[in-house]
Amino acid sequence: MGQGKVEIDIAGSPADVWALVGDFGGIAGWMPGMESCRLEGDNRILDAMGMTITEKLVSKDDGAMAITYSIIDGVPVDSHEATITVSAAGEGSHVTWEVAATPDEMSDLMVGVYQGSLDALKAHVEG
Repeated sequence: MGQGKVEIDIAGSPADVWALVGDFGGIAGWMPGMESCRLEGDNRILDAMGMTITEKLVSKDDGAMAITYSIIDGVPVDSHEATITVSAAGEGSHVTWEVAATPDEMSDLMVGVYQGSLDALKAHVEG
């Protein structure tokens, strides 16, 4: 199983950043390439770049500001699980996005997508 991790510091309060990251159905508001997002129970269905991707909410901990999900359809992975965590960093926030996926090379692809997404989250929060 391939693993990867990306991180970023954001000049925004952890509560404000978590309000965006922790909204499982709101990812299309800040993640590049997302055309739409809709919730069906614990699943979110994303339309992006001509693909429809289904992700399942695995866990959400508002106290720890951590959300874990897995891709269950629409991307060629045997397994996938990712966790986004927000923590305090000085007067701002530190965000990590960790992924484990098979086949192994999919984690490398995901790391690139997630870094671009964290850059977009930073721009969204900081204006």
